[in-house]
Amino acid sequence: MLTDFFRINMPYGMKRNDNGEWSFYNREYMPLGWTDSISDSQFAGLPINAKYKNLGEGNLLKLSHSGEASVRRDNKGEIKQLWFYDDRTNPMNNSEYWPNYFTKPAQLF
Repeated sequence: MLTDFFRINMPYGMKRNDNGEWSFYNREYMPLGWTDSISDSQFAGLPINAKYKNLGEGNLLKLSHSGEASVRRDNKGEIKQLWFYDDRTNPMNNSEYWPNYFTKPAQLF
């Protein structure tokens, strides 16, 4: 089903690890394409993290669907996680949100 494809294979957000690398996760909070419930430590050896140049706080806030309201910060105040959409702005629920959703990953290039 298309909704399952979107939920599993398309990015819901990004999170930063302790090395400053970022990974995309799906609506299940798993790496893209994954659905099984396994721990983050099982992904440690996989090449699913990336470093991005010029990914400062301003750019991260632009990537999130609603700025500060859709980021999580660590104890140092740095953004460690963000979301590209929420239940209200889910492109699968309303097609008007597709253009905004697809511009998010394009901002990383």
